[in-house]
Amino acid sequence: MFTERIVETGKGRLHFRRETLTGLSCRISSERIKRGIDQACSIEYSPEGCPFCGGNLTSDTPVFADGRRILVGESVTFPNLYPFAEWHTVTVISREHTVSTFSMEQVADAFTGQLESLEGHDGYPSINWNFLPSAGASLAHPHLQGLVDSIPSPLAARYLAGSEEYRKEHGRNYWDDLRKTERRAGRVLMDGGILWLANPVPLGEKEIRGILPISRLSQFSPLIKDLVRDLLQIISFYKELGTHAFNLSLFFDKEGCDHGFSAFCSIIARINPNQLSLSDSAFMERLHLEPVILTMPEDLARMYRQWKGTEST
Repeated sequence: MFTERIVETGKGRLHFRRETLTGLSCRISSERIKRGIDQACSIEYSPEGCPFCGGNLTSDTPVFADGRRILVGESVTFPNLYPFAEWHTVTVISREHTVSTFSMEQVADAFTGQLESLEGHDGYPSINWNFLPSAGASLAHPHLQGLVDSIPSPLAARYLAGSEEYRKEHGRNYWDDLRKTERRAGRVLMDGGILWLANPVPLGEKEIRGILPISRLSQFSPLIKDLVRDLLQIISFYKELGTHAFNLSLFFDKEGCDHGFSAFCSIIARINPNQLSLSDSAFMERLHLEPVILTMPEDLARMYRQWKGTEST
């Protein structure tokens, strides 16, 4: 499912990996983690002036065409005031401005609100989460963002086209083959209704990818609780490793289409908020479109098993 070229540098090994289906590539340099640039989370965010706090939520945020916002439990969903998609919604997850530990109900309700806001809009949907400003969140107050576009984003497009081509060439579903391969590779973290693995060609640091047994948004509702249960465990695992900030995206195929695609959720660790505003993304990630990864996926899977106490001795 991927190719690898290993280069000895004198200070360790460089792993150049390329995913066969999409051509996506990364380079993994485990020695760079010794720089220690990801410090403990050291910044507190004031709720003063936050449009998602208290009464500001009703006065500062827009409503849908029918004059309402979507309310599910503690979550509130509304159109994005500054959209960058053909259809773009926001779900405020919690009443609190900063949250250290999310409950199952908070996150499940937020995903349910997102689902309701995206249903019926023609195109390729995704549900996304930037957690903390160092991960690109413009506001520290936790929130999800939903997008629907008539043309899929570049990453989704690669997997949609690749999945369709794989099926034509091999007569099989790529994602079924991927599940079989990964179950033998030692990178699987959880294997229930959703298969979670340390992605072998990571899009970002410590990427964990969940492959859902569905393809379209209309099939998502019965899986929300399973997805959220697993995500909260991954977030706890990240915290154990010292990571607080993260990015998450969940991709779906277009309704009525069959590209041989499986919906999948990717989450990557981002550097913790810090006084210097030091980022973990530079020219390689943003201009070369090839991330430099510090943690080997196989090591990440091993760390997860140790954290769960399931690593064999």
